[in-house]
Formats: sequence, structure tokens, C-alpha cells
Amino acid sequence: MFANFLNQIYKVDDIFFLIVGISVVILAFITIAMIFFLIKFNRKKNPVAKDIEGNLLLEIIWIVVPTILVIIMFYYGWAGFRAMRNPPEDAMPVKVTARMWSWSFTYENGLKSNELNVPLNKPVKLIITSEDVLHSLFIPVFRVKEDAVPGMETYLWFLPDSLGKYDLFCTEYCGTGHHAMISKVNVMSPEEFYQWYEKKGEAEDIKAKDALILMEENGCLGCHTTDGAVEVGPSFKGLFGHVTVVITNGKERVVTVDEEYLKKSMLEPDADVVKGFDAIMPSQKDVLTDDEIQTIIDYIKDLND
Repeated sequence: MFANFLNQIYKVDDIFFLIVGISVVILAFITIAMIFFLIKFNRKKNPVAKDIEGNLLLEIIWIVVPTILVIIMFYYGWAGFRAMRNPPEDAMPVKVTARMWSWSFTYENGLKSNELNVPLNKPVKLIITSEDVLHSLFIPVFRVKEDAVPGMETYLWFLPDSLGKYDLFCTEYCGTGHHAMISKVNVMSPEEFYQWYEKKGEAEDIKAKDALILMEENGCLGCHTTDGAVEVGPSFKGLFGHVTVVITNGKERVVTVDEEYLKKSMLEPDADVVKGFDAIMPSQKDVLTDDEIQTIIDYIKDLND
């Protein structure tokens, strides 16, 4: 089902199969016992009910055996939990910032990415926080999941040992764009990773990046459409040059959507909220560069053609 990763994944899977195995055995025993008692003590064979006295040995067995099973499951669960909460000292730290509805990954050298790039066979520690509401980072292939909580930092770690692209998504409902809060974990060879890492993002020249990809990575398309359909926020189609009513400091006023307005709406989304829509958009300050903002504005302008 998943790639073969060597680390706490085996511990999680082993504990899962242990608990399932114990449960199946108990289920089979109870089912067989029920069928046996239904046949042996049915009404036709026992027309007159009889009192059954207690059995001390059986009472001891059904107390001691379940207790031992619970202790075994707890022990292996606790051992697995401790392994998952104690990252190796040489783990590479990556700061993860969750926001409606996108992920941002910041590396020690200041490099930022919308996808999590990691080197093969290198422990990775994710330090997680949220800029707005509660989110939850989940990477199924690594069997790791941790909440992103506003105002505090949480963490998790994993050790990738197979090259490839793997899903990363939010598992805590965080609004209408929750379904689109998806990213990727790219496990690279050490040579490829450090070549990307040392360039500090130069390889991802914004001028060569498609505006649609940029908006999708930053969660813009979770609220805004490009075909004229109105969802959480106004559609980008036909927006530029449009005269609209906004709420500024609790009062209505009329504005023309130009480059200055679009840029301000990205950096200070609560300043001029379009009438009829909720002020739920997070600020793109420190998220989008000036070049990225201009790329999005140019794309919105092109939608008027």
C-alpha cells in the first residue's frame, strides 16, 4: 500500500497489526463460544432452567488475561510513541507554517517552499505552527500527523529512505478551502537536494512560474475562481477595472479595482472587504514576494481580455 520506509513506520504498523490480531482472536473466541452455548443450552435440550454457580478459576482467568493483553498493547504503544516523540539530534529542522489554505516550509538558510523537499536517508524534524485557525499536518506514507495550532509550536519527525513524491495534506476541517490544502513531500537524492537547497530558491524563478500554479500553491483558488463563478470570495474573471463596493472601517465606499487595490487586498485583506463577503482572507505579507504579487495581478488583468 505504501512505500517501504524504515523508521517509526514499522513500529506504527506492528502495533496496529498486534492490536488487530488480538481483537480478531478475541472476536473469534467469543463468536465460537456464543455458538457453542446456543447449541448446548438451547431450550429444547434444557426445558427447565438451572442455576449456575460462579467459578473462581474462570473469574480469575477473564480478569488476568484481558489485563495482560491491555498491558502488552499499552507497552508497545508507549514504546512507539516515545520513538516518534524523540527526533535524532542530527535531524534537519524545517519550520512549517499552516494557513488557510496552504502550507509554507522554511529551511535553516531562509529558503521557503510550498512543497516539502527532503534528502534521502536524512531525519527531518518539522516544527509546526499556524497563522490563523487549527490545522493538522498529515503525511500518510510516514504515518505521522500533528496539529498546527495558532500561537504555539508542535513538532514531528520522520526518516525517508525511498525516493519519490508523497502526499501531505490537512486533516482538520479549517474552512471552505480545506479540501484544497494539499502539498507534496519530495524525497530527493542528497546531491539533488543540496543543489536545490544551496541555490536558495533561484531555480524557482517566479518569472518562469505559471500564475495558476502560484495561486494554487498559496490557497488563492480555494476561495476565488477564474471562470466567473462566485464562491467564498469574488471571482478573478472580469475583476480588474471593475467598480465595486467595499467596507472600510465599517463604512461603505466605492472603489475601482486597480493594481494598487489588488496589492493592498493581498497584504491587508481586512482593510477594504468587498460587500457581501466575509473577512476571512489571511494576509499574504511575508508569504508572497513583490514579483509573485505582480505575477498574480498580471494574470488577473489578463482575465479581462
